[in-house]
Amino acid sequence: MGGGPAPRGALNGSSRRSTPGGDPGLYGPASEAWRLNREAMLLLAAGPRALLLQIAHPLVAEGVDQHGDFAADPWLRLRGTLRSYLAIVYGSTPRARAEIRRLNALHRGIAGPVRDAGARERHGPRYSARDPELSLWVHATLVDSTLVAAEAWLGPLSRDRRERFYAETRPIARAFGVPEGLLPPDLKTFEAYLAAMLGPTGPLRISATARRLALHVLQPPLGPVAPWLGWLPAPAYAWTMWPAVGLLPPSVRDGYGLRWGPIERSVSRWLVGGFRLWRPWLPPGLRWMPQARAADRRMTRAPRPSRVAVSRVAGTEARTGERG
Repeated sequence: MGGGPAPRGALNGSSRRSTPGGDPGLYGPASEAWRLNREAMLLLAAGPRALLLQIAHPLVAEGVDQHGDFAADPWLRLRGTLRSYLAIVYGSTPRARAEIRRLNALHRGIAGPVRDAGARERHGPRYSARDPELSLWVHATLVDSTLVAAEAWLGPLSRDRRERFYAETRPIARAFGVPEGLLPPDLKTFEAYLAAMLGPTGPLRISATARRLALHVLQPPLGPVAPWLGWLPAPAYAWTMWPAVGLLPPSVRDGYGLRWGPIERSVSRWLVGGFRLWRPWLPPGLRWMPQARAADRRMTRAPRPSRVAVSRVAGTEARTGERG
């Protein structure tokens, strides 16, 4: 990264030395990442939206379909993605770095033949999770879905907050092997990248594989798809999918053949409006993710020195990924 590793304070405008309490991890309580990702209902909408966007890329759909038992438990991937994401956002510095290393090692084994004829003709005979362009797309879906869901569930975000959040995510993309030259340098460029990916000449195509996978995503199992919301009756989980569907770009929603009529819009507005109304009075155990509450508790402990900056972690991991 140009100019060498930046101090972690570059993420949130504060120095690690001046951060009170325990290890703030890669972000810390002053970051937008901590502020936004703590909301459980926000992530319950952002997670499925991100996954549906990810598999809209035919090569990502191939990888998801061929690795793991997605049909038996599609939410296993979503739960795993959320656990990893939140470990990186809210975990201690050693925990976050370990999760980045674990995921990079896992992705090294995800590769195979492209079975879908249309995807094979357009993208070639093989896919790999180590493909930097696929890594960027998966990262972009998480960033964009967090911002879109935050505006829907919490209210409008200022341009400054959106820019800060995007800037905070860049080192993590680098840690997962996205080269600096490929990674959009700022929010404006990132938005242009999204528009190009979603446009008619972009690489996204809703394949038959993606449509089959989407059905599993939108029909959650009766098990604990979201353990932190264990109080929610299992059939009600399907209702939570409607806001996620409504937050999809229309072209993607139409590509999946998902209905978005008056009933779906009304239920979505009712859910989102109800959450906004009751959010200030919800207890932390229902409103906030367990990982966020654990990080809050960690920050009340005695200070301890920490030497690793997010940018340094990103630079080390990205260089490792690029060598692989």
